[in-house]
Amino acid sequence: MLYAIISHDAADSLARRRTHRPAHLARLTALQDEGRLVIAGPRPRIDAADPGEAGFSGSVVIAEFDSLEAAQAWAADDPFVHAGVYERVEVYPFVKTLPK
Repeated sequence: MLYAIISHDAADSLARRRTHRPAHLARLTALQDEGRLVIAGPRPRIDAADPGEAGFSGSVVIAEFDSLEAAQAWAADDPFVHAGVYERVEVYPFVKTLPK
């Protein structure tokens, strides 16, 4: 089943986000290589693809996992969680309707 992982950045976490981004992306690339990743990306704090020093307010990942518990465990082990980039992470079941 698909799950949406909605992460919320902690205040003043941009430097930590930059430092730990390679490890964070490596985990997402592994999901992609396994054919389980639907989409992933950050949420800019301003209306710009590159928000510069304004930074990001969080991230969205939609991927396939065996269960809600597996998705929650995967999300909890993210390098951004361990580094304090994310202050809160929510995981929800997700049903893809479009595109087909």
